[in-house]
Amino acid sequence: MSPLDSRVMDANAEALGTTVTELMGNAGKAVAGFLSKRFPDKRILFVCGPGNNGGDGFAAASLMDPHNVSVALLRKPSEIHTDAAWHFYSELRCPIIDYQKADLKTYDVVVDCALGTGMKGNVREPYRSFVIASADIETVVSIDVPSGLGADVSVRPLATVTFHDVKEGMTRDNSGEIVIADIGIPAEAVDATGPGDMLRYPVPERNSHKGQNGRLMIIAGGPYFGAPIMASMSALRIGADIVRLYAPESIFETVAGTNPVLMITKLPGNRLTTASVDFLISESKSYDAVLIGPGLGTDPETMEAVRLFVSSCEVPMVIDADGITAVVGMEFHGNVVLTPHHNEFKRIGGMCCTNELAERLGAVILLKGATDEISDGRRTRLNRTGTPAMTGAGTGDVLAGVTAALLSKGVTPFDSACLAAYICGKAGEYAFTEKSYGLIATDVIEEIPHVLRDGLR
Repeated sequence: MSPLDSRVMDANAEALGTTVTELMGNAGKAVAGFLSKRFPDKRILFVCGPGNNGGDGFAAASLMDPHNVSVALLRKPSEIHTDAAWHFYSELRCPIIDYQKADLKTYDVVVDCALGTGMKGNVREPYRSFVIASADIETVVSIDVPSGLGADVSVRPLATVTFHDVKEGMTRDNSGEIVIADIGIPAEAVDATGPGDMLRYPVPERNSHKGQNGRLMIIAGGPYFGAPIMASMSALRIGADIVRLYAPESIFETVAGTNPVLMITKLPGNRLTTASVDFLISESKSYDAVLIGPGLGTDPETMEAVRLFVSSCEVPMVIDADGITAVVGMEFHGNVVLTPHHNEFKRIGGMCCTNELAERLGAVILLKGATDEISDGRRTRLNRTGTPAMTGAGTGDVLAGVTAALLSKGVTPFDSACLAAYICGKAGEYAFTEKSYGLIATDVIEEIPHVLRDGLR
């Protein structure tokens, strides 16, 4: 579990009604229980930072015999920066001392609650001094992760009490004995998408410029022109910097006249043919991701062109609609998202479980339905956002465009599929409040920026 996974999970848990304070309290109980059982009647010092990792230490210390425990603060109390951590700090009845005045060697056990997940680069003071000093302490127990894990220096504890699951990078060598504690995170916070998934959206840096936030190539259209338009517009609305549609010349004028922001490259003929494949492969090298499939039709030569392109393209890819029909029987090697509806799912070999098909094909499967199922063969998550009014034509093209655009912005294939499903479903819910059962796919596209606005606050 990565640091971002942990943040997403916590935010989803809170959205489901389990507060950070409750989770911190449960973490404190788990830590206090471990310490009391493993080190009875020992003198214990909690070394705490001002964030939620320190808060876990406050919560544990508040439950233990105040005659046996003390808390050393690495920062001033005024720097405690979460409400939950402050709540448990105010519950302390044990001695509270300035870390600079603490002699770690006078304690039997030092509990490391200094830094949480996500450290990179160099550990700074006052944390660095503590990490270095901890090397001379015989018995150190870390909470959730050893402080500095992933940075240039880190605590090397005897044991680590971690919450819910092992965190990314933890091993017996760098974390000691790993004890996993259940702190009451609802299963749905992990197994289903929620508001916390918006934390995965890659917000552009203030000094970023054109092209740094996603360059997407879309190969679509021929017999149909609506699908490529909707896929392209949804990709733009989710925030991809550059979206270029490669479409047959037969629909060029029609598509170009729908919106001045669309960038289109003409392909010869009235449908995708094998004659364009080498050109498209060469072009794909200038993009961060590719979407292929919407509105292509199922002409035999078009199907062959899709297979040739997919088998040679080295760029992360979303395959949708008619593209899925073309790749029946093919297998992949990661960096591919397939977005089938139930009939297409069966066509590509799906019997019952998305994880089995995803593992067999070597791709992420985003199975569209009343409840979307997303799997990479190892993990499976559900998405329950949306409305029955989203069964109309075009909503799948919108989802494909959003998934591909997120992929172009550097989000992993699995997370792109999960986040896209959540955002598109939410956009549909927003549109439903005004359009009711009369909503159409373009209404969903127009609500995507509003989902971003509310979810990224």
